[in-house]
Amino acid sequence: MTGEVETTALGPMDVRRVMAALPHRYPMLLVDRVVTLVPNQSIHAIKAVSVNEPFFQGHFPTRPIMPGVLIVEAMAQAAGVLAVESMNLADSGKLVYFMSIDGAKFRTPVEPGCLLDLHVEITQMRGAVCKFSGKAMMDGKLAAEANFVAMISDPPKD
Repeated sequence: MTGEVETTALGPMDVRRVMAALPHRYPMLLVDRVVTLVPNQSIHAIKAVSVNEPFFQGHFPTRPIMPGVLIVEAMAQAAGVLAVESMNLADSGKLVYFMSIDGAKFRTPVEPGCLLDLHVEITQMRGAVCKFSGKAMMDGKLAAEANFVAMISDPPKD
């Protein structure tokens, strides 16, 4: 990371504040709250995994497991909140787009009833492009990890 770093932690943030930072809504909103956010550095967010999630109907009905791509999406959404809050863009309408995902690894199945702790750090910021390192934890155990890149942009014109 380069430049000045603000170290004042923000949080907790409820789902309304999360929705001010992200355009996602149910059923695609995968961040329920933010425990702490240190602008330009890191975020600790929570996804409460409920048996009522629509993806559990088909993945898998006899042994419900949260799809890995949605775990990565939850980490990316936490990263989006971190980026938007770091740049003071909440309620601006800006969107955070995935550009790449590297090194995704899945260690433990995520099942209904779990609290998924999402820990994401900014590893580099250059203009509107940010690199992140993320981990999804359950009860202190690593469930998944990935590195990813995202870009902040205006929404497409109609």
